[in-house]
Amino acid sequence: MTKLLYQGHASCRITSKSGYVIYVDPYAGKGYDVPADLILVTHEHYDHNAVSIVTKKETCRIIRERDVLSGGTYRTVEPASGISVTAVPAYNSNHRRSECVGYVITVDGIVIYAAGDTSYTDYMKDTLSKEHIDYALLPTDGVFNMDAKEAARCADILGADHAIPIHMKPGALFSQAVADRFTARNRLIVKPAEEIVLEKH
Repeated sequence: MTKLLYQGHASCRITSKSGYVIYVDPYAGKGYDVPADLILVTHEHYDHNAVSIVTKKETCRIIRERDVLSGGTYRTVEPASGISVTAVPAYNSNHRRSECVGYVITVDGIVIYAAGDTSYTDYMKDTLSKEHIDYALLPTDGVFNMDAKEAARCADILGADHAIPIHMKPGALFSQAVADRFTARNRLIVKPAEEIVLEKH
């Protein structure tokens, strides 16, 4: 089974059927004891780049935004068989476009969009909406990023099979009140320390 553990805030762990382990924006919660094959960092704010807390395999690869974004060009990397990671735009008034990315992660044929810290971008409408995203993880705090209402609009534009609200409240792993305000059609609320099985629809 392909699985996703939501650790809280913007942090999650993805495990492929073969046991390949990916961490995205490590910082919050628990569950960093499973050795990483790959760590993805969307940008260098402290609440997204705590790579030191992750147990790593000797062969662990760390990909930061500067590794996949240069001069406005976004790169795709394939760190292992059946694993693909594509950097995509992420930005707002608090996050420079040149210093932040989101990631489209394909694992076992399942497409996961980890938006990073962002608000609405034209790339969501012009490009991502034409891809088949199975799971979209969208920030919803309304302080440093878009709020839950705008995130829900983005989710509906993206057309993902499942839209998961994350990054809900500064200093908190999770906020039920914010999750409730995220009214996307395909909303899926996942709480910290909850692990879900990812499925292709």
